[in-house]
Amino acid sequence: MQMSAVNPVLPGFEHLTLAQQVAQLVVVRTSGHLFDHELEYPDWEADAETLRYWLQELGVGGVILLGGSAAEVGLRSQQLQTWARVALLIAADIEEGVGQRFSGATWLPPPMALGAIAGQDLPQALAYAEDMGAAIAQEALAIGLNWLLAPVVDVNNNADNPVINVRAFGAEAEIVSQLAAAFIRGAQQHSVLTTAKHFPGHGDTDQDSHIGLPVLKHDFQRLSAVELPPFKAAIAAGVDAVMTAHLKLPALDTQYPATLSQPILSGLLRQDLGFSGLIVTDALIMGGIAQQYGPHEAAVLALEAGADVLLMPADPAGAIEAVCEAVQTGRLSRDRIYASLERLWRAKLRVASPYQPSLANQHAWEDLPPPPVCLEQLAQPPVRQLAAEILQASMQQSQVRLALTQPLQNLIVVDDLLNGQILSRRAPAIALPTQMGCLLQILDAQDTSSAQANCQFPTLLQLFIRGNPFRGSMVVTQLAQATLAALLQANQLKGLVVYGSPYALEQFLAQLPADLPYVFSYGQMAAAQALALQALFTADAFRAGPKGIRFTD
Repeated sequence: MQMSAVNPVLPGFEHLTLAQQVAQLVVVRTSGHLFDHELEYPDWEADAETLRYWLQELGVGGVILLGGSAAEVGLRSQQLQTWARVALLIAADIEEGVGQRFSGATWLPPPMALGAIAGQDLPQALAYAEDMGAAIAQEALAIGLNWLLAPVVDVNNNADNPVINVRAFGAEAEIVSQLAAAFIRGAQQHSVLTTAKHFPGHGDTDQDSHIGLPVLKHDFQRLSAVELPPFKAAIAAGVDAVMTAHLKLPALDTQYPATLSQPILSGLLRQDLGFSGLIVTDALIMGGIAQQYGPHEAAVLALEAGADVLLMPADPAGAIEAVCEAVQTGRLSRDRIYASLERLWRAKLRVASPYQPSLANQHAWEDLPPPPVCLEQLAQPPVRQLAAEILQASMQQSQVRLALTQPLQNLIVVDDLLNGQILSRRAPAIALPTQMGCLLQILDAQDTSSAQANCQFPTLLQLFIRGNPFRGSMVVTQLAQATLAALLQANQLKGLVVYGSPYALEQFLAQLPADLPYVFSYGQMAAAQALALQALFTADAFRAGPKGIRFTD
């Protein structure tokens, strides 16, 4: 595997061996944290020694980051670029802003909030979508991220979807198409790559592809009417990459899931839709692929199908070796590898050339310095204001507001407190009611021993519910339903706030008394909590301050 594979079309890669060229098509995952002892998912995230080996010895072409602060990621991205012999693509799943994954930056509302606004004011929603794309791209570049794994262009028309849910712009293909295109236009104001996902559509599934392999039984006519239009719109808008979906569509391929399907990737996406950019797999470590095909065969099948970039193979070195063996035995052609390398080269050139204009002519990848880190561009007032405006415009509430005429219990139901980002001592959902004299109680759906509410007291109920990979929302929704029913039966529910899923809200609304104050916010972050509680309570409640009354057991 040390033989050189020369391709005159790619002057930046001609000195690489076959194994190193294949490695360029691999993106590995690590943490945004700088130190190994801070790894949050050690089974998925490479430690420093392993990562350095992958970058320096194997020569992988990209890294996907998760976790840490935005400032850490700025240092991390520079470190990674310094380790690599060829400039890296550094990616992140930042569909809701850099602050969704990396603390300190701006956390914007989920895309479905824009869909809600579009139902009332489409031009305003499109303007917000474009501003959102631009803001995310700018903050990403500020800390060295050059590949947005966004936007989600799935049409979420299945209320039971456990993994897409509010990550989608909505349930109507036309609205999703327009908002996705606007988001891409905004991001294109900066030198980052955008990604439409998950092809050919993950919105109408009720199974999590992180765990298993969903099956879509729709015929091609239905796919053409619902699932495919947003991808066509994204391609027309100039999206740089399309991410595959780990699901089966028997109408298009009876044997392989989309990620490994030639008819879907090379046929439908490349030939029929005319997409010429990067095709990137969803994470190959996910159960929808790994359980049946393993880390090595899946990599070969994905390239055979037409994918260009292998995202998060469980065994990067083994995947590279398997692909090289497939080339050497004639299963994969050299031209197939070259075609993906050329697309990758063009993508890297696009994100690198603004910092190194000479690359446009010389294609010089060696010794490329990392772009500057600009922390002063993070969480600036205009972007924070954008987040607040989207949250405010998409919020739903009753006509009545909650007056604080009696002490209340502040009862919060959350999916997983230990692994969540949304609650802390200073989070408005906790701090604001506490300032008004409310007694705090938190029910954690992951801890059945503590999932018992005290329904004897007048209660403000706050529910944090949205679809989560690996968990969905079933457990927390069941706990919320039981708590809500108990409070209603005891006539102690005085106010309700739901953060996250509009599908959960729909389940609860039918049970609520007509005069019960309630608020719904698509966001779960601190800004969403503050706005929701300000909308729920009367102004007098905030002015009243602590009541000095506490409940006893």
